[in-house]
Amino acid sequence: MIEQLIGCGIPVVIIGLPLAGLTIKVVNHWERGVVLTFGKFSRDAKPGLNIIIPVVDRLIKVDTRITTIDIPKQEVMTRDNVPVMVNAVVYMRVEDWQKAILKIDNYRYAVAQYALTALRDIIGEVEMDELLTNRENIALKIKKIVDAETNEWGVDITNIKLQDVELPENMKRAMARQAEAEREKRATIILATGEVAAAENLAKASRILSDSPASLQLRLLQTLTGISSDPNSKIIMPIPMEMLKFFDIAGKKKVKKN
Repeated sequence: MIEQLIGCGIPVVIIGLPLAGLTIKVVNHWERGVVLTFGKFSRDAKPGLNIIIPVVDRLIKVDTRITTIDIPKQEVMTRDNVPVMVNAVVYMRVEDWQKAILKIDNYRYAVAQYALTALRDIIGEVEMDELLTNRENIALKIKKIVDAETNEWGVDITNIKLQDVELPENMKRAMARQAEAEREKRATIILATGEVAAAENLAKASRILSDSPASLQLRLLQTLTGISSDPNSKIIMPIPMEMLKFFDIAGKKKVKKN
């Protein structure tokens, strides 16, 4: 009766010797709990004031907010036999406080150990490259496994994140050499592609200029103009094409007369 009055917000003054041994326990807004009477579950302890009889009753509280559990760095072997150091963080929340208190001893420790086991199992099924590139998907697989088990404990796993994936030093050096080789390969391909394109353009330009001698002379003059802009350059004027043709025609006529 006294507890009902307190829960309704009605002030109650506890007077009298029979009530002198009672204890008032406060449950915060983000907490839930259970009251055990002679070791047996008797009622839920909700936020506010709760009357507890010493020796007879025992109040056990849990935090229902989202809390985190750190999975310490562990050495795990991937499917392609690469040892990696991995750590993670588990985000969890107590949804059913009766189960979390009555069905399992130290639910936080149990969640941490089960998450560690699931992490080892899942990473052992993937190769190193997949671990590095699909970290989110691997963490999601671990979450599903842990969440399915901890649901029976009244605990909801909201998320699991893989924080660090540390490779052995020799593997880091090998990956650095591989990345450097890949960059050199791409640079060689780009350079070769540019050379091919330049050769094709030069061949096309030579065909156009061979069909038009006047264009060839204009191109020659443009080249000379570009060279003359440098005061340190020496310019050697070539013989005009028309004069070469004239000498060629005259030579042929002389040969015919002889």
